[in-house]
Amino acid sequence: MAEAPGRAAVAEKAKAAPFKAKIKPIEDKIHCWPYLVRSEFVCSVIIMVVLMVWSIYINAPMEEPANPTNTPNPSKAPWYFLGLQEMLVYFDPWMAGVVLPTLIIVGLMVIPFIDVNPKGNGYYTFEERKFAITMFLIGFLVLWTSLIVTGVFLRGPGWNLFWPWEVWDPHKVVALTNVDLPYWGPFKYLGNPKVFGVELVGLTAITIYFALGVAFWFWKSKTSPTLQELGPIRYGIVASLVLTMMGLPIKMFLRIAFNIKYIWVTPWFNI
Repeated sequence: MAEAPGRAAVAEKAKAAPFKAKIKPIEDKIHCWPYLVRSEFVCSVIIMVVLMVWSIYINAPMEEPANPTNTPNPSKAPWYFLGLQEMLVYFDPWMAGVVLPTLIIVGLMVIPFIDVNPKGNGYYTFEERKFAITMFLIGFLVLWTSLIVTGVFLRGPGWNLFWPWEVWDPHKVVALTNVDLPYWGPFKYLGNPKVFGVELVGLTAITIYFALGVAFWFWKSKTSPTLQELGPIRYGIVASLVLTMMGLPIKMFLRIAFNIKYIWVTPWFNI
């Protein structure tokens, strides 16, 4: 049986490494005050100064009182609703005014229930939140903000699209030959087949588009740990919201480039 080390041996060992017991782990947390609050205060002061200088040097006088006999051309909503007004150019009013805004609210509400990434709780870095941050930047900056900018600076008389170098001509008339997908290009030769009043060309196009999410699941679910952790239900919610969001720029491109008005026309709604 080995003899336990005596007090002298323990004391010699402590003298040999006198500083090991004093080393503390590096802390990666700081207090909100003064570090965070100070930075937020400085940022708010800078933004306030920029807005004050901007408001002083930019001539933005009040317009004349509203006249019911003289409708302005173009008649625009307040800037915070211009995104919805711009969406009405590309979508059915029910879709642009009710369905899509509702999906935005519902999508924000389900984020805590579908988020399976434990990293980044309390702090946000692109390395830990690549998908979430990318989707936010696309949805808010690329889509929503660009719609507002388009409505403010590029929509002129007659709600025509004017590029920054063009003069807003109130007499400009643009002949639009918008057609639905079943009557566009090669699809018009199919004769617009219908079943129970529902045309099949648009239904097939919408089905194939959303089936891409299902195909991606079967392709990557066996090899992707993220998809395995999400599971089919949460993945289905995420995929449907992402595909619906990306449908906005796709529909805008089809309208501007090919004058396609609606993809799927039904007796009840149009997509």
